[in-house]
Amino acid sequence: MKSKLSLLILALFVGLSSAYAQETPVADTVKQEAEVAAQPAATPVPEQAPPAKQKSSVKDKLYFGGYVNLSFGSYTVIGIEPMVGYKIVPRLSVGGKIRYDYIQDKRYDETYTASNYGASVFTRLRVVRGLYAHAEYAGYNYKNYNEFGESDREWVPFLFVGAGYNLRVGKRASVFAQVLFDVLKSDKSPYKSWEPFYSVGVGVGL
Repeated sequence: MKSKLSLLILALFVGLSSAYAQETPVADTVKQEAEVAAQPAATPVPEQAPPAKQKSSVKDKLYFGGYVNLSFGSYTVIGIEPMVGYKIVPRLSVGGKIRYDYIQDKRYDETYTASNYGASVFTRLRVVRGLYAHAEYAGYNYKNYNEFGESDREWVPFLFVGAGYNLRVGKRASVFAQVLFDVLKSDKSPYKSWEPFYSVGVGVGL
């Protein structure tokens, strides 16, 4: 009787132990899943937008400079010509100039001198590095003399075309030289047809 009771107790103990062993992993799994669910979700890192392209200001598109105008012969010109330009695109620009010239006229028996002045607008296209094409419309006020030595003043129009070369000598500074021809050839012009106009100058911001 005692042996049967002992066997019954032993069988009950083994059964309980087996049931506990099967339930424990399930409980642990449920507990782990609950802990994972309780953790806060990771915040996604926002993608960095590409840096915005910096726009050029008006100041960056402006350039300044000036010329010394030289023309020698029976009608000699020594002048200065400050200018300001604006770059529409890196290769194309427009601008304006004012001009003052000292004149020595030897076309008559007596040599005459005068001071002339005027203004112009121009456009410039860079063809290759340093080399540019140039077109310019100008109006200059001249003091003219007749055969009796009498003088009067009149406005003379010009349409210059030509080319020049710009040599950079610093971060923003440059020197340039150009040669232009007047294709308008007004009958009031004191210059001969296709007489070249040579200019050398300096610029900042070109």
